[in-house]
Amino acid sequence: MNIKPLADRVLVRPKQENEESAGGIIIPDTAKEKPQEGEIIAVGEGRISDNGEVIKPKVKKGDRILFSKYAANEITVEDTEYLIMRESDILAVIEK
Repeated sequence: MNIKPLADRVLVRPKQENEESAGGIIIPDTAKEKPQEGEIIAVGEGRISDNGEVIKPKVKKGDRILFSKYAANEITVEDTEYLIMRESDILAVIEK
């Protein structure tokens, strides 16, 4: 299934958190923090400025990013969890 974000939105696969702590304690889902890092899977065409021009996104598919903790909408497609957020909610791109 292909998902194409609209306007200035991006589709992100969040980084998976470890199920167990360094000491071997298993952490329940309710105690886990939301991930703030992920990989961009798809990018929209860009936002439209006040004068009608399309402003292209500065991020691209494959970028690893840091984003605001509660900025995204969570969706599940074919048993895989994704996040959809605006490009403005992205805090940084992690360079290799």
